[in-house]
Amino acid sequence: MKVLVINCGSSSLKYQLIDSETEAVMAKGLCERIGIDGRLTHKPAGKDKYESTDAMPNHTVAVSMVLAALTDADHGVIASLDEIGAVGHRVVHGGEKFASSVIIDEEVIANIEACNDLAPLHNPANLIGIRACQELMPGVPMVAVFDTAFHQTMPEKAYLYGLPYEYYEKYSVRRYGFHGTSHSYVSKRAAEILGKDIKDLKIIVCHLGNGSSICAVDGGKSVDTSMGLTPLEGVPMGTRSGVIDPAIMEFIAQKENLTISEVMNVLNKKSGVQGISGVSSDFRDLTAGAEAGNARCAAAQQVFAYSVAKYIGAYAAAMNGVDVVVFTAGVGENDNVMRTRICQYLGYLGITLDEEKNAQAKGVETIITTEDSARLVLAIPTNEELAIARETVALI
Repeated sequence: MKVLVINCGSSSLKYQLIDSETEAVMAKGLCERIGIDGRLTHKPAGKDKYESTDAMPNHTVAVSMVLAALTDADHGVIASLDEIGAVGHRVVHGGEKFASSVIIDEEVIANIEACNDLAPLHNPANLIGIRACQELMPGVPMVAVFDTAFHQTMPEKAYLYGLPYEYYEKYSVRRYGFHGTSHSYVSKRAAEILGKDIKDLKIIVCHLGNGSSICAVDGGKSVDTSMGLTPLEGVPMGTRSGVIDPAIMEFIAQKENLTISEVMNVLNKKSGVQGISGVSSDFRDLTAGAEAGNARCAAAQQVFAYSVAKYIGAYAAAMNGVDVVVFTAGVGENDNVMRTRICQYLGYLGITLDEEKNAQAKGVETIITTEDSARLVLAIPTNEELAIARETVALI
């Protein structure tokens, strides 16, 4: 079966066409600046990259351009849309309604819409992508794969906040966690690499990128994670503040004469390592700045590494031990210096990095600890699209 994986953002659409039998990526690409002007970058396997700057006024047009690119005589990879057996959609927030992936019907769509308040920047865009595909590909089965579903195994003690319980009862205010598809894929892949049953492992997955989250995976199940009701909680990220004293919001609002919405905008889009450094949300720019003597870039790096290390320590305690620490996503997979910074705090776990292996581990699966290290540390590239395709095939 050929599975089209769709990941819709508010003004973007990422996609991959995957042959589920071989798990090979037949084509992948990105639609950007939807609703502004539009740019399609299409990369078919074994062929030259194709780019288009035709107008993309909405997501339906973007999806139609993707389908046209996939079936084009010159840069396409399939003869017709009939070859696509299913579509897997990434959906960010499933609330408490979804503990696993589901085949999409009108009831599912209504329940996703009911979670819009919990992810106002993501869920509406995900729904637009679903509707666009339904319009252009009627009759093709579609599956929703939720970022939050993997974390529905968290115990009550991990997901309840110290707030009046009525807010949980009335508004479902609790920890949900995100990047679940990545945490699930990477933890399973770590067990496969080590040749062990995941049920016998305690794994801490560090998904580090512009958005970052840490997850405690005990016996293959998420038991705690750093993001919360929204993706704002946790470690400082590219532009998100991560955990702060809640009183800061009122303090800044009064000092700067800002509304709560304006303060939230600061916390989501102007904080994190960008806010600390004053330079960039891109960790590569922070490295360049620090090497050039910029003290705030160096401080941003230190704050990030320290925060990640604290979560690793917390989750080692939560699981009463840890066997494996895994780094994944853009920073986790490729930034060997950041991995070293974080692991410098983990000596109490008996972790010893092999600096040569760590330096070479960029975008490849690698064990980066020495042979005598008491705990293993791995770098594993995440593959959320493949995980979504697998979930889709399993349901269809």
